[in-house]
Amino acid sequence: MTTTAVDEASEDQGRRTGGSRAFAWLLVITGAAGLLAAWVITIDKFKLLEDPNFTPGCSLNPVVSCGNIMKSDQASAFGFPNPMMGLVAYGMVICVGMSLLAGGRFGRWYWLTFNAGCLFGVGFVSWLQYESLYNINSLCLWCCLAWVATITMFWYVTSYNVRKGHLPAPSWLRSFFSEFTWVVPVLHVGIIGMLILTRWWDFWTS
Repeated sequence: MTTTAVDEASEDQGRRTGGSRAFAWLLVITGAAGLLAAWVITIDKFKLLEDPNFTPGCSLNPVVSCGNIMKSDQASAFGFPNPMMGLVAYGMVICVGMSLLAGGRFGRWYWLTFNAGCLFGVGFVSWLQYESLYNINSLCLWCCLAWVATITMFWYVTSYNVRKGHLPAPSWLRSFFSEFTWVVPVLHVGIIGMLILTRWWDFWTS
């Protein structure tokens, strides 16, 4: 191997970064939570296809009604049940987390691709949240679990990329994410909770 090739390999190795055990476990846990939700919804969807009169266990009342969500057009946004995509996506998140626990280190392109996937995920669930609240007019508890998991992993992956310099950001933002990453997903989930509360305020208070 030439000197130039060795230098390029060393430079590439220097750009590879890993993550803390806490960050790795966060990815494993949020990925597992999303995978669980996707798995349960997929099973119930198949049962619903076999028996149109099947009532999912999480259909508790007129508002918390997983059945209404599963029967909607939005539940198959890409021509197949949405949770089937979640089975793959959340499984990949778990793999990334386990790789970090094993000492894996990845290049900038890897982390930015992972971040882009999380961005798509949080954008997709934001659309589903709007549809659920204002068009389908029902909630699915398993969907809510997937929403929280996706939001949490997105903000922590974004925080990681900002702090590591994979995403350009001012120093104050890097400092903020170094200390207060948890504030952003909590605020994000809190806003969704308030929207849910106000959307069916009469029902919750009756």
